[in-house]
Amino acid sequence: MVSVLQNVAIDCADAYELARFWSGVTGRPMDPEDRPGAHETQVLLAEGPVLYFNQVPEAKTTKNRLHLCLRPETSRDEEVRRLLDLGAAFVADHRNADGSGWAVLADPEGNEFCVLRSESDRAAAAS
Repeated sequence: MVSVLQNVAIDCADAYELARFWSGVTGRPMDPEDRPGAHETQVLLAEGPVLYFNQVPEAKTTKNRLHLCLRPETSRDEEVRRLLDLGAAFVADHRNADGSGWAVLADPEGNEFCVLRSESDRAAAAS
């Protein structure tokens, strides 16, 4: 017997608004029953677990111990620009001159996540 990963839970101050941000990031819909003011919301990913947002009273105070890593369909740098336009904040640059590395961003509530190289970025570097 094994356990199946049901969701990735993210504590937040505004569950609906943070789910809207991540819905834009992933291009995936929120649960159709979610409404503004809801204390629990979900982004329904195409495969695997859902992103579950749980409204809590305390604010985020330290670095995440768990974070999401995104591999974009477009180039990493184009995706970083798109996510910044959606409301992400730039945290740290770990991109290297040879095209390797990643960028660290934060969602509107300060939860860090990484943007990795896309498959096309990786293929271009290998050729």
